[in-house]
Amino acid sequence: MTPSPLARALPYILGAGLLAALAYGLRPKPAPVETALAATGPLRATVSEEGKTRIRQRYVVSSPVSGQLRRVPFKPGATVAAGDVVAVIEPMAASPLDNRSRALAEARRDSAAATLEKTRAAHALAANELNRMARMLTEKTVSPQDFESVQMRETAAAREVVAAEGALRAAVAELAVVGPDTVPAQLEVRSPVAGRVLHVFQESERPVTAGTALLDVGDPADLEVVVELLSRDGAALAPGARVELEQWGGPQPLAARVRLVEPAAFTKISALGVEEQRVNVVADILTPVAERASLGDNFRVEARVVVWETENTLKVPVSALFRRGSESAAYVVRGGRAVLVPVEAGRSSGREVQVLRGLSAGDEVILYPGDRVTDGQRVKPVKI
Repeated sequence: MTPSPLARALPYILGAGLLAALAYGLRPKPAPVETALAATGPLRATVSEEGKTRIRQRYVVSSPVSGQLRRVPFKPGATVAAGDVVAVIEPMAASPLDNRSRALAEARRDSAAATLEKTRAAHALAANELNRMARMLTEKTVSPQDFESVQMRETAAAREVVAAEGALRAAVAELAVVGPDTVPAQLEVRSPVAGRVLHVFQESERPVTAGTALLDVGDPADLEVVVELLSRDGAALAPGARVELEQWGGPQPLAARVRLVEPAAFTKISALGVEEQRVNVVADILTPVAERASLGDNFRVEARVVVWETENTLKVPVSALFRRGSESAAYVVRGGRAVLVPVEAGRSSGREVQVLRGLSAGDEVILYPGDRVTDGQRVKPVKI
């Protein structure tokens, strides 16, 4: 019996099927890759550095004369009012320097009074300018940024008036104890301002010389923050930049704003032994005192300074970009394959980076491509 044509062709068909199955089985499998989508949204570039708080106006109370100091009855944290007696000194016998000390004290008082008048005039000028800018802002003839700048100058001028008033009170108090020609049995050293005792340098009864620091007084609620930034980062900042203070001991970050970038930098040795040029950035704390009552002088904080921010820009995770020669690039998943795309990157937040050119919203980019992904390679997105 002669086999049918189908029977004769069956071995060839089975062989071809086997070869096709082998070829399919030996075909390289798609490489599993982790992906993310390019999306638009807010982005900000920040600089993080440790900082510390300090009281804006600190007054060191010193001994005006040489003599025997009686025991200081105050402890750190004690509340004092302006004019309260904080120390008592039994002066030594009169010396030829008494008249000279009185003349110097009178000169310091007159200088403090002149400074106070100058600061009051500057504040009055700043207040008038603020009122004028407020009317212009209502008429929409100036920008809100210009109004905020004038408002900050008026606030700074008001604080300078307060500081000048405190300096005048201190000079008057100093003159009161060096004024008489005859040496009194005891001198009462008074606090120049209202606040709290921060440190007591001389607590026990002992002899002291003129100028010996006894204690310092300040208002712990009137705090500012000093952050040592690299000079290149400080040069990119302007007064008014936002600052977030973290890890200060409370549950929520504190809001602050840069008031001053000091004009002179200094050299500091890093933990790795590298010389760095750093500059002090001073920021005012905006969070109300009631929400940071436990924060005090010289407390450590983690400051996050906002260098740049935008509300809407195209961005991808930093791990999606890599260097290719002198440019940045990324792999985009298209049709199940990895496609190499040149990318122009912009600002970075540390976790996300701005994309200026090369990608579009919705593109699926490969994260951490490394050397295992090549252009045109078949890939399979997976969820990690």
